[in-house]
Amino acid sequence: MTNAWDITADGQRDLAGGSPLLRTEGLTKHFGIGNALSRMTLHAVDDVSITIGERQIVALAGESGSGKSTVARLLAKLYRPTAGEIYFQGRPLSAIRSRRDLLRYRGDVPMVFQDPFASINPVFRVSHGVMRSLKLHRPELSAAQRREEAERVFEAVGLIPAAEVLHRFPHELSGGQRQRVGFAQALALRPKLILADEPVSMLDVSIRIGLLNLMTQLRDEQGVSILYITHDIASARYVADRLIIMYAARIAEQGPSEEVLASPRHPYTQLLLSAVPDPRAPLGVGAETDRGEPPRVINPAPGCRFRWRCPLAVGECSQVTPELSELAPDHEAACHVARSGAEVRAFG
Repeated sequence: MTNAWDITADGQRDLAGGSPLLRTEGLTKHFGIGNALSRMTLHAVDDVSITIGERQIVALAGESGSGKSTVARLLAKLYRPTAGEIYFQGRPLSAIRSRRDLLRYRGDVPMVFQDPFASINPVFRVSHGVMRSLKLHRPELSAAQRREEAERVFEAVGLIPAAEVLHRFPHELSGGQRQRVGFAQALALRPKLILADEPVSMLDVSIRIGLLNLMTQLRDEQGVSILYITHDIASARYVADRLIIMYAARIAEQGPSEEVLASPRHPYTQLLLSAVPDPRAPLGVGAETDRGEPPRVINPAPGCRFRWRCPLAVGECSQVTPELSELAPDHEAACHVARSGAEVRAFG
């Protein structure tokens, strides 16, 4: 019998030529909150459609609560979507039924967490996690081969001498080294896509650049794609090929990083850019980042969710939820004002 996981959504076998590595269509996740007398719905992710190509770093950026981490957990199959579909190499994840297929997918798409202690057991030496993952996801390897592979991936992420680092306990490593262990554990599975959820946010600024360089190295030398989730637009500019901006569970803007950052079409993207510190600005000069009300994602009404903070909002913004529109080649934004052809210059 043919396994449904080996068949694409239209019943045809997946062809490798030029199709995205991963894409989503209308991905949605809602959570019920409250009690029986006051039942409400939290919209964590609403109608998100993204694509990630081979050997590509895609940054998913936005402020806390925008839905970025929920997207990552949906892609990792830690959450079940309320609606929509995820396709990996042309195959729908909803077709996964067996534990074997789920393990195979999670080996292809592992996750690196914000807090390295979330994926490293402090009781064991750091070799424990990577060796256990290899035994689970690559059972064909012998014990000696698992040890050899563990040393290879530790060297690949800059943890040298690998044999010595593997023997250490997590508390004997720095924060940056522990985060590199997380990448090594993912790399040991020979992944096609790594989901990196705020991997540098808990590190000192001086250490972050090393982790960002590691991500570009993994893309260039190992051929691994990365979904880099961040609230730091500056680091997204540094590493990402494509940039997706989320606000209040929806995509506000997406496109090639240089294009989006050079010509932002959504007021929220402009707000994020205006909040990036400018070392040339006089002391005491800051960006206007606290304008208006916080986003409403519990039983949200129709309309643009950024309208309470947007100085350009028009009547249509409070009545109709804007859809993503292509405003330049491969550059989309969900903004009524931008779609009308008017110049969007709200912040900065």
